[in-house]
Amino acid sequence: MELSKNELFNAIKEIISQSRLKVFRAANSALLESYWQIGKLIVEDEQQGKLHADYGKATLKNLSNQLTLAFGKGLDYTNLTNIRKFYLAFSNLVRIAYRIKLHLLPAFIPFCKP
Repeated sequence: MELSKNELFNAIKEIISQSRLKVFRAANSALLESYWQIGKLIVEDEQQGKLHADYGKATLKNLSNQLTLAFGKGLDYTNLTNIRKFYLAFSNLVRIAYRIKLHLLPAFIPFCKP
């Protein structure tokens, strides 16, 4: 089967577009999972087995300084605070969903298990 030049272009364009979309989704999924795991580690470190944290801002500031030196921009104090909030917000939703057995959370967070 021979394709016209326009059909060939469109077929290749579609393959490239679909590949880029797959990469974008995989990257977003990996980033979301890493933020979840980072947030969980931060919360667990802050709480040290307690129901609520007894911590100061110094822990996150020191951590953000170390991470910025190691990886550059992107993990500053504000972002770490947001990552922590992300974990807290969604971990609470997971617990509620499992308690009332609704399982309403979308499949984009398959690693969210209480």
